[in-house]
Amino acid sequence: MPRQVFFYEHPDRFVAGTVGQPGQRTFFLQATAKGRTTSVALEKTQVAALAERVDELLDEVVRRSGGNAPVPAVAPAELADSAPLDAPVEEEFRVGTMALAWDGAHDRMVIEAQALVELSGEDDDDLEAAEEELLQDDENGPPLLRVLLTGAQARSFAKRALDVVSAGRPPCPLCSLPLDPEGHVCPRQNGYRRSA
Repeated sequence: MPRQVFFYEHPDRFVAGTVGQPGQRTFFLQATAKGRTTSVALEKTQVAALAERVDELLDEVVRRSGGNAPVPAVAPAELADSAPLDAPVEEEFRVGTMALAWDGAHDRMVIEAQALVELSGEDDDDLEAAEEELLQDDENGPPLLRVLLTGAQARSFAKRALDVVSAGRPPCPLCSLPLDPEGHVCPRQNGYRRSA
């Protein structure tokens, strides 16, 4: 079966968002253009890492261009998107690997999210070689979401993604683990619960 590529050259919207309550949220990347929507699931840590790397890459583009690149220093207020994910949220695949690049010829950021690949084999070297071969297979590789963003769109994506990640459960002031609505057994208290 040929590789499925969800390509958004000029997305109307590209955001990170969640479904579910804090502590039980599922994280998604969602691209929308011309009435078509693609949603891919990923881990909270992947969203945070992607947002941080997007900001770092944009900062590097600005630095290397001497400030002449069409990339704002901060996310433009007019591109702020706090709306929920477009419903229904239907997962196309779960993300395994992601890649970023700056296309200097078109002044666009390229974000790729590739489906998780599960392989079985005898040893780690064989698995790594098989995985690399599969990931590089443009015709039969795993499904792929590819989105091209302007510098302003990329800054806005990164800001929203970091906001989504930090909107979870508040951290315990003692141990920094997330607090649950039902309570929290803090390891720094040796399991002792304080009464409120």
